[in-house]
Amino acid sequence: MAEFIKIYEANPNPREMERAVNIFKKGGLVIYPTDTVYSLGCDITNSRALEKIAWIKGVKLAKANWSFVCADLSNLSDYVRQIDTATFKILKRALPGPYTFVLPGNNNLPKDFKKKKTVGIRVPDNTIARALVEGLGNPIVSTSIYDEDEVLEYTTDPELIFEKWQNQVDLVIDGGYGGNVASTVIDLSQGEPVLLREGKGDPDIF
Repeated sequence: MAEFIKIYEANPNPREMERAVNIFKKGGLVIYPTDTVYSLGCDITNSRALEKIAWIKGVKLAKANWSFVCADLSNLSDYVRQIDTATFKILKRALPGPYTFVLPGNNNLPKDFKKKKTVGIRVPDNTIARALVEGLGNPIVSTSIYDEDEVLEYTTDPELIFEKWQNQVDLVIDGGYGGNVASTVIDLSQGEPVLLREGKGDPDIF
């Protein structure tokens, strides 16, 4: 059964944050808040954890389109091919924020993503999410928590999330009520911005 801990975004408790980071480091699955909806994530370098998420989501890992959640743009060069100045300006203007940017992947992607030509990059405007990445020392692979309700697409109450997911994950972080609108997804992999999904972020940011 999963742990359930309360962390306040305005002032995250260092001890609780360390507990969460250690679960990531041990290959655990964690549900955590972002600036949009609650997300399920794991260490980007842990193959076993990635396979678990793929199994839960009912997809093959090789075909999964998940986001890389980063603390800031300093991780870009680790996974993304060199981008032009105009593209970088868009990223600087929009991040941290409720956006996922699809960018061209490079040859340094973790082994489970080597065949990917593009990667989705997120830098959430959420202190807890970014601090988790900083504590872990590398990005978190992330996928949104959907609701099976025909009306509600996303569960916003962390206690209800825990009730549903407690037997499938290792930790649920209660960071307060989440949003019910996912991030705006913009494809920048070909240079020209292409809106793939309109969400919380202003699609006219570019």
